Amino acid sequence: MNQTLLVELQTEELPPKALVKLGAAFANGIANGLKARDFLEADSVVTTYATPRRLAVSITNVRPTSPDKAIREKVLPVAVALDKDGNPTAPLAKKLAALGFPDLQISDLERAQDGKAESFFYSHTAPGSQLADGLQPVLEEAVAKLPIPKVMSYQRPDGETVQFVRPVHSLLALHGDAVVPLSLLGLSSGRATLGHRFLSNGQSFDIPHADQYAAALRDQGKVVASPDERKDTIRTGLLAKAGADQVLMPESLLDEVAALVEWPVVYECQFEDMFLAVPQECLILTMQTNQKYFALTDNAGKLRSRFLIVSNIETDDPSAIVGGNERVVRPRLSDAKFFFEQDKKKPLASRLPLLANVVYHNKLGTQLERTQRVTRLASSIAKRLGYDVALAERGAQLAKADLLTDMVGEFPELQGIMGTYYARNDGENEEVALAASEHYQPRFSGDALPSTDTGLAVALADKLETLVGIWAIGLQPTGEKDPFALRRHALGVMRMLLEKRLPLPISALLADAVATFEGQAGFKDPSVEVTAFMLDRLRGLLRDRGFSPNEVEAVLAQNPDRVDDVVQRLEAVQSFAALPESASLAAANKRITNILKKNEEALAQAGSVDAALLQDEAEKKLYASVQRVQPEVDAAFERGDFAGTLKTLAQLRDDVDAFFNDVMVMAEDVQLRNNRLALLSILHRMMNRVADISKLAA
Repeated sequence: MNQTLLVELQTEELPPKALVKLGAAFANGIANGLKARDFLEADSVVTTYATPRRLAVSITNVRPTSPDKAIREKVLPVAVALDKDGNPTAPLAKKLAALGFPDLQISDLERAQDGKAESFFYSHTAPGSQLADGLQPVLEEAVAKLPIPKVMSYQRPDGETVQFVRPVHSLLALHGDAVVPLSLLGLSSGRATLGHRFLSNGQSFDIPHADQYAAALRDQGKVVASPDERKDTIRTGLLAKAGADQVLMPESLLDEVAALVEWPVVYECQFEDMFLAVPQECLILTMQTNQKYFALTDNAGKLRSRFLIVSNIETDDPSAIVGGNERVVRPRLSDAKFFFEQDKKKPLASRLPLLANVVYHNKLGTQLERTQRVTRLASSIAKRLGYDVALAERGAQLAKADLLTDMVGEFPELQGIMGTYYARNDGENEEVALAASEHYQPRFSGDALPSTDTGLAVALADKLETLVGIWAIGLQPTGEKDPFALRRHALGVMRMLLEKRLPLPISALLADAVATFEGQAGFKDPSVEVTAFMLDRLRGLLRDRGFSPNEVEAVLAQNPDRVDDVVQRLEAVQSFAALPESASLAAANKRITNILKKNEEALAQAGSVDAALLQDEAEKKLYASVQRVQPEVDAAFERGDFAGTLKTLAQLRDDVDAFFNDVMVMAEDVQLRNNRLALLSILHRMMNRVADISKLAA
């Protein structure tokens, strides 16, 4: 009968940052392998278990034997299987023997059409496999495909050398209450496992039934087998200990700590208040990165001198654990305090010449040369926007200076953040100080944009310089590879232009950026490619915000040079698309676009519309309507009423439909034809003032 299957590898401590992926890959590899071999039912449930010392999977409703399978095998083409007299050939006998059916006769085979020829087929029923026979290759394949960060070779007690991520001590395999006979890495399967290294008695114990695995580990072994359950236990314990304070618990840290313990217990520790004089980002980073501790803040976000740890030991007297962790963190905090005090003794500006010793890229020069380019570009952007040029230049000059500080040397993640602290300490203008950190924004999807004019100018300059410079030397993204984060930089520029509604032409920004590389050897202007790349990022951004691909393409197909009003244009397109007249006008616009594209030379000679050449009533009426509506469209567009601009066009639907029903645009008379093309050209420009509405046509 169907039973739950349990497979466990009991190991030495696994790498914590890889544990979640290893556990998922192990479980999915076994489940998918058994599913492919037809051992699972449709309602089988897969549960992943992973602790610092084990990888395991539990699968419900697993068959002891896979079902018999009806098989229809092609044997040979008839022309090969029979000679000219219709007798079986030697190749047929050889093929039947290879298939395992040497005694079959021609009469046992099915003769059927196979493409353009006939072939012999043999239908039979293959008996199902026993679970042990099917699971053995599945287990081997799952282990072979694990995403092991670094394989370890080790010698087993019997002298055999095997390879795995860490030494494996036992293999457990149960189907219900029965052991499934398997072998792996020099081990034979059984039902025994080990509990917690310290909280259990250190002896192995048997799992009586596959369904009792998690409960037995918890009760007898003091091990929480599920990584998700350990993570939830840690989160609950942290919140309970934090009390009125806020606990900083990034998901990545929770995942890593959950991979370090089998029986998580939260304890509270303290450090001396004197360390709170150090920027709290430094203290938080060293606690999280180096010690895997959880910092606490008050409701205003100010760091407390309390912090929380997650231990793998449960005890009534945790003083030794608490004291040990407090002693361990103190030198780390002392180092941070020392770096901060030393860095403050030297103004940021005094570090600028040393950027000449830091190579940015061998084809683009040093960080000092890059800083000079960014400064020049930030100045141009500030002028265009009417910002304080002196502040923008100063902000750009100091933006990278903290790269040469001791604190950033120890904690590269703090670049920019420390620049702001040190600039404030030097008495720099607050916008200049904030630009040191804000010029990195947005650093990831959904990140905040710079809050100051100076930060905005420097952020734009920094990202545009990177885009143009790196692209120009041929290091643009390819496939999934983007080592210089150009996609993120392009998206950041688009977000700033869009969300801050900056009236800056993309062409002017890129021209200013290109100008900063004047005289650079081997530099090739990449503006055309970078523009297309940036607009592609904008397409994705707008689709993520809920606009349809057709709506986005209607606005961006015209390759707008400014994007500050793109959202307003999209909203207008959405409103227009809801009108009953929109489908007809979109289809007409698409038709007009095609006509004009095919007759570009004739259109160039057409000139303006000559009212005297209008013959048909439909074209006269359309021309009159265009003349009447044009001022309304122009006025609405000039005041930024894009929705009103498009809605005004709805008045033209009947006249446009009548024109295409009654008028032959491509008349034989050249003057008449060119006059009608000129009329369509005026209509086309008016209809596409806000967006290319032809993109809305199905």
